[in-house]
Amino acid sequence: MRGCGQSWRLGGTRPKESGLHPGAWWLWALALGTAATRTTNPLLLTLLIATSAYVVATCRPNAPWARSYTAFVKLALAVLLIRLAFAVAFGSPLPGTHVIVTLPEVPLPHWAQGVRLGGKVTAETLANAFYQGLRLAALLICVGAANSLANPARLLKSLPGALYEMGVAVVVALTYAPNLIADVHRLRAARRLRGRPDTGIRGLLHVGLPVLEGALERSVALAAAMDSRGYGRTADVPPRVRRTTTALTLGGLLGVCAGTYGLLTAAGTAYGLPVLLTGLTAALAGLRLGGRRTPRTRYRPDRWDSRAWLVTGSGAAVAALLTLAATRDPAALNPAVIPLTAPTLPLWPAAAVLLGLLPAFISPAPAPAPEEPS
Repeated sequence: MRGCGQSWRLGGTRPKESGLHPGAWWLWALALGTAATRTTNPLLLTLLIATSAYVVATCRPNAPWARSYTAFVKLALAVLLIRLAFAVAFGSPLPGTHVIVTLPEVPLPHWAQGVRLGGKVTAETLANAFYQGLRLAALLICVGAANSLANPARLLKSLPGALYEMGVAVVVALTYAPNLIADVHRLRAARRLRGRPDTGIRGLLHVGLPVLEGALERSVALAAAMDSRGYGRTADVPPRVRRTTTALTLGGLLGVCAGTYGLLTAAGTAYGLPVLLTGLTAALAGLRLGGRRTPRTRYRPDRWDSRAWLVTGSGAAVAALLTLAATRDPAALNPAVIPLTAPTLPLWPAAAVLLGLLPAFISPAPAPAPEEPS
């Protein structure tokens, strides 16, 4: 079976990448994150998290930057716990009848009306905080899935020339967390092999300094590599082309903003979609013209094939169907906490979430880890 991410060969040769476009993974993950923002039902959110986890476990490549999913899950769990702690400490304006515990209340001045420290902690308050925190946690986990599945270097290579300079900054920012986590694991493993402590304050200090030093060295090496490759050079284009590029890009972005606003408001549904499509067309044309200022060549460019369309389409279908379900049956996707009732699992929105599992079946399985030479 072919590998989803990288298939390693002996002899130190460069691993062969998967044919799936990295942009498809990001669009799929962002679509699942969009679906997570449309509901506070903990059952649907748990199903979304399980869907992303299964796809990551099935298609994650054997690369250091692909090991950040666990860290994002831990971050999501921390966000959920912090949200619950704030609900306990600061309370909520929601009325509730199921009192769990009564904490000592700290009196606040008159200018802090609406804020409470301590007091009654009700089950309704905790349920509302749990629903809101779980939605944010699901969104973070979807972003972690994109970081674990999409190769950032290949994603940068696929950007149009007009966005290359901005894309470098974005890719460096997105890869900082995976590289940092990989360095921490590597250094902690090295300290354990040497019999040195890798936990506690002392271990954190001894691990943190080499990690920061390594991040600085990578930044300097990246700057040197970009300078040696002529990064930032521009080509001479006629003034008329520059003015046309600026007009198309700015006009397209304004059209995208106006069309998005029209789709989000009830009064603008008639003009929202046409204005949005017109703005996208103008913005894409401006980006294509703007790419003439940055002469670039691509070695083995990634192809957007049928599998990439299917992966993107599966995520878009989940987002579209949950948006439709939130409009037609808001009570099922956003269960009320007053009165406090147990959430139910709506059947067809749950089936829509399962469409996000399609990449696990159409993408090849990941290649095995490289074998050590004997």
